[in-house]
Amino acid sequence: MPANSADEARQVEVVLVKGGGTKLRYPAELLQDDGTRIVVRADFAGGTVRDFGFVRFEPGDVFTEYYWRDRWYAVMEVRDPDGALKGWYCDIARPATFSGMELVVEDLDLDLWRSADGTDVRRLDEDEFEESGLRESDPEAAAAAEEALDELEALARDGGFDDLLI
Repeated sequence: MPANSADEARQVEVVLVKGGGTKLRYPAELLQDDGTRIVVRADFAGGTVRDFGFVRFEPGDVFTEYYWRDRWYAVMEVRDPDGALKGWYCDIARPATFSGMELVVEDLDLDLWRSADGTDVRRLDEDEFEESGLRESDPEAAAAAEEALDELEALARDGGFDDLLI
């Protein structure tokens, strides 16, 4: 049964898959599942500080993560432990699947970052995407991934993700 309010929230496992294997698995609180979009909240699952140069993800950071069953991306709102918005990290991924207690997302290597103030929008990991061989092994998925990245970048540069995440 979909959870539609905080009263119905429950623990789930987010499973990030990459290259056919599990890349990361972490607990999250299911905030909403309307049948198309799934929203979870989780503490930073990286364990140690990840400094990307343009943002640092640290223990205590809170991610509100938005996944779709019909879109080729996920959007993560990132806040520090005091609640200050750091920005949005977007993963290009196959549409999410949610069964039982597992939310499974297949990472397709492309990512996008948008800072809290919107002045820094950057495409990430395009080299990894090229090296993945997805264009050759699954051209339709590769095209969907690139289209999703273009869509997210346009939203990020045109005021952000508010309309997408409401």
